[in-house]
Amino acid sequence: MTTTAAPATQWVVLHLGLGSFHRAHQAVYLQQLIETGDKRWSISGANLRPDAPELMAALATQGGAYTLETVTPDGTCSYQRIESIREVLPYEPSLAPVIARGAHPATRIISFTVTEAGYSLTPDNKLDRSASDIAADLAAARKDQAGRSIYGAMTAILRARLVAGAGPVTLLNCDNLRHNGERFRGGLLEFIDAVGDAKLLAWVQTHTTCPNAMVDRITPRPPPELRARVRQATGWDDAAPVSGESFIQWVIEDDFIAGRPEWEKVGVQLVDSVQPYEEAKIRLLNATHSCIAWAGTLIGLTTIHESTHTPAIRQMAYDYVTRDAIPCLDRPGVKSPVDLPKYCDVVLERFGNPAIRDTNQRVAMDGFAKIPGMIAPTVRERLTQGNSIDAVAMLPALFLAFLQRWHRGQLPYEYQDQAMDPAVAHAICGAFDPVAALAADTTLWGSVAGDERLINALHRAAERVSVFEKDHV
Repeated sequence: MTTTAAPATQWVVLHLGLGSFHRAHQAVYLQQLIETGDKRWSISGANLRPDAPELMAALATQGGAYTLETVTPDGTCSYQRIESIREVLPYEPSLAPVIARGAHPATRIISFTVTEAGYSLTPDNKLDRSASDIAADLAAARKDQAGRSIYGAMTAILRARLVAGAGPVTLLNCDNLRHNGERFRGGLLEFIDAVGDAKLLAWVQTHTTCPNAMVDRITPRPPPELRARVRQATGWDDAAPVSGESFIQWVIEDDFIAGRPEWEKVGVQLVDSVQPYEEAKIRLLNATHSCIAWAGTLIGLTTIHESTHTPAIRQMAYDYVTRDAIPCLDRPGVKSPVDLPKYCDVVLERFGNPAIRDTNQRVAMDGFAKIPGMIAPTVRERLTQGNSIDAVAMLPALFLAFLQRWHRGQLPYEYQDQAMDPAVAHAICGAFDPVAALAADTTLWGSVAGDERLINALHRAAERVSVFEKDHV
């Protein structure tokens, strides 16, 4: 694979993780800005692991350009050529091309999408040094070598940037992670401190910022037939097309240390605090998405839209949002800037879009990473307030039933979960009381792990899930 020519723009965003979501979201916003006549910024893209080699080769061959298919709720498709990625960096185990681009003075922002499970943080937001990637990367960093985790790679990039005198840089997290910027920053500083590089630690503390951000757009895995649709609609034989829904949102705290694109001109919301927006999205959209995917899988459905249009599943999702989630977000003394009931309706409309054909398999993944961030906060807050958790308890009960199918080898597809220890998962499913075993897991539940109210609510929910499965056989 060869890299494209270095971008001729004035400033560069180096993005780590050239998956479908980045190409249907952040790259699209920059393309829209370019189309207004502002051509000062471009994206250099790379992967930190040898993932998707065929896709990366196709993007490199096409000079970083590709086609975006946008699908409205009524099934109308439109096509746009995205050319904001001007450089595709080849993967090398040393990450030399990535480090060189990150250490260049023109690079002013380093953004990344490494999935929720890619941050190796404990429930109290400390770096999990026992994680295999982290332990290996700490050893590599002490030898001045790049690692495979986001912390190992970023440490190598920033170390080179310090040596080169390339100036400050903004580190922009684009993953679905609550308080994503500050949590990443905490993990990074802890990683560098553990490496023992005091000079780099001091430099990072004063020469980088990590704004929190909230991202949203449903982006299914590109189906095999997408290439043919693009060719028929545009005449371009694109080997790296991507598809997404028409809804798109990006909210960022305006804390950039070395400049940024004027994203606000193309609809990005630059705010003082992203917290109310991310809470609405994580609890009302992300958690509901997983609920629908787990429930749909249990009754033999393949797609999200089929699952959403199943009355019993839609009712579970609606009850969770209206009975437990919204009361946590919009309560006396705490008023959300988001119209939460309307947001809920929009979410369900988006999930029900049959043209997207998003799969339960894609959305169901990473349950062990999603419960602590998307579901447990609502459980803890409701219990603290002395309120019922019967509606939210349906989500982990669905996940447990889903996990038990995995345990028995009965899932209709391969389940991927970066945060799951298979031995722990099998132990939960094989326990005398799997519900109590799930409720006792401190990684999932934090301070309420083992709470009798949680156990009892999960038992009641598990019974309702069992009835749901039997009724839909």
